[in-house]
Amino acid sequence: MIAPGEWLGLMGGGQLGRMFCHAAQALGFRVVVLDPDAEGPTAAVADAHIESHYDDQQGLIKLSQRCRAVTTEFENVPAQSLQSLAASCRVTPGAHAVEIVQDRIAEKAFIASQGVPVAPYVAVRSESDLRNAAPTLFPGILKVARLGYDGKGQARVRTLEQAIAAFAEFGGVPCVLEAMLDLKEELSVVMARGLNGECAVFPVARNVHHEGILAVTTVDMQPAAKSEEASEAALAIARGLDYHGVMCVEFFVLGDGQLLVNEIAPRPHNSGHFTMNACVTSQFEQQARVMAGLPLGSTRLLAPVVMLNILGDAWYPDASEVQAEPNWSAVLAVPGASLHLYGKREARRARKMGHVNITGANLAQTIAAANRIVQILRLPVAA
Repeated sequence: MIAPGEWLGLMGGGQLGRMFCHAAQALGFRVVVLDPDAEGPTAAVADAHIESHYDDQQGLIKLSQRCRAVTTEFENVPAQSLQSLAASCRVTPGAHAVEIVQDRIAEKAFIASQGVPVAPYVAVRSESDLRNAAPTLFPGILKVARLGYDGKGQARVRTLEQAIAAFAEFGGVPCVLEAMLDLKEELSVVMARGLNGECAVFPVARNVHHEGILAVTTVDMQPAAKSEEASEAALAIARGLDYHGVMCVEFFVLGDGQLLVNEIAPRPHNSGHFTMNACVTSQFEQQARVMAGLPLGSTRLLAPVVMLNILGDAWYPDASEVQAEPNWSAVLAVPGASLHLYGKREARRARKMGHVNITGANLAQTIAAANRIVQILRLPVAA
């Protein structure tokens, strides 16, 4: 066990790292972050900052000398860096698990190997792979295999010709072509797996995306349909990866009720932000507990909750490029609202700037309160 008062290390300096810092510090730990941005959201609140790129050996040595355990706050930390750190300190999640999840081709093959269904797809490493793709994969979505997120590195393609053009536009890097499916809803499972194999699963969340970015997450006291099946699939994936840490598995529910895995995030997830106000233990506290070797916390839901993502668009009240500070007083006047802003210096359209969690006595009351905030902030999707 790593006792409170000792140092925990973090690779990555975005908003997920900032919220991890707050949770770890509340437990009494000190946090050192390695990140190239001296003014990032995490550097502003961490106890120490190592200004370094993620593959810089000197920076990695400084990090490993300062702390006994290291975690990540985004999935594209080089797996080789995690492997290097593991020679001298605990790393959660491990390099092997992260390396699989960093590549959509390897990720989908692994998920299928665990007996968990994924959307029909084909790996695309050359134009000939597209020409040989099954006709049933059109219309589809072409996704770069690495470094894509929040809808970036993706293109909807209805025909082979469109797919070839998109593949060329992506620079011919490895991709996957997935069939476009009849989606009924999207679910996510955020869970934690401890060093001893202990697992704790948070309530399954329903998600709505807008233009490739999560907009609304809703969790009710009554479990969502397919919750048990989704949770069991997420547990199977975590065990198969020998995963240690917090992980999110995103699912598609099709019109016929079939459940498919979309992708894995080897870290806390945007759709798990509801846990900060609606669960006994947040996903970020759980992340600190795992890396310190502490018992996992309760994932019990305390109240129905809606999470609304706040993008930089909220600073642009009309079509002009003139910024105006959102009406935070009005947001906080809504009963049950808890505002979380990420401390980013510049509000840009489509940039994640914060979120608000709304809890209530029942789901109908919670949704009504959330939609008042949707109107105040002019958010694109109602709860």
